[in-house]
Amino acid sequence: MEQLMTAALKTADGKFEVKQVERVTIPADDWVLARVKVSGICGTDLRHWKKHEPELQCKIMGHELAGEVVEVGSAVTNVKPGDRVVIETLLGDGSCEWCRVQQYNLCPNLYKVRMETVSRAFAEYVTGPATKFHLLPDEVSFEEATVLDTFAVCLHAQHQSGIQVNDQVVVVGAGPIGIGQLQLARTAGADVFVIDVVNSSLEIAKALGATAVINSKNEDVNARILELTNGRGADITFECVGGEHMAETLELATTLTRIGGKVIVVGGFEAGKTPITLDWERLQKGQIQLVLSASYAFRDIYPEMKICLDLLAKGKINARKMITHQFPLEQINEAFETAQEKEKTGALFVALKH
Repeated sequence: MEQLMTAALKTADGKFEVKQVERVTIPADDWVLARVKVSGICGTDLRHWKKHEPELQCKIMGHELAGEVVEVGSAVTNVKPGDRVVIETLLGDGSCEWCRVQQYNLCPNLYKVRMETVSRAFAEYVTGPATKFHLLPDEVSFEEATVLDTFAVCLHAQHQSGIQVNDQVVVVGAGPIGIGQLQLARTAGADVFVIDVVNSSLEIAKALGATAVINSKNEDVNARILELTNGRGADITFECVGGEHMAETLELATTLTRIGGKVIVVGGFEAGKTPITLDWERLQKGQIQLVLSASYAFRDIYPEMKICLDLLAKGKINARKMITHQFPLEQINEAFETAQEKEKTGALFVALKH
């Protein structure tokens, strides 16, 4: 096998340079090497786009991917060369208290470990422990499998929410996470109201089962949600925007949630302190819970990514309709620009073909 591979490396200005780098190799007998077929661009990736971040310069990024196994260690039994797989990119240090109980999403060393191993999707090859490689059934394409990381994040948030049949649910944000959250809430029997400012995203939300969609540029969101929920507000609100908009969207999420309800924070915060002004008296008197959700791991004995794979294979969630654009890896900068300018391009989930 060739000793080099193609990869997109972060540059000083926050874009990417596609070049040849040293190919990764299997470091242990229970690890797997796979050739990446498709990777995806998510909101977390976009928060690093065009930013000068010296700690990421010349690094391989990306954490949504599917591929084909090309080599396995001698102790691997769950996959073999030629198998089609989706690759889970959460890998902790394996020795902390959280990893020992399969809560590796909370591992203090999670990002340090994953970014040097499985969380390097924008490359030709990736390697990781065999437990992170899940076989794809014939009915799930590489492109669809690439969306499974997004669904797994949403499923973890849903498990945190305690959602019940017939709940009235608001999703703030109709990006990939918001659309994934919508679909999973629908599988649980909830009514789901989706809020965003991008009409193309709201159209996809409506097509995928939203009870109602609201463009917050054009409508009084609070009045509309009260109208839709018999004057009470949402039982559960999922904040799915995050990033630089968190101060605005988290405040909105709390105002849309009823007394005794829950706000689940799914969107990611920027690094450092984020000042957010909330009506704390209302939250306390109403016992409105703020629940923060981080990535995904296991639910009981089941990997949350594998649960999502099963749902996708059974046709209970739809990844194909979420994929609006595809580019070759060599056009990664154009792909990121397309994903960033979604109001102009209509982008939702942008995939990269390797």
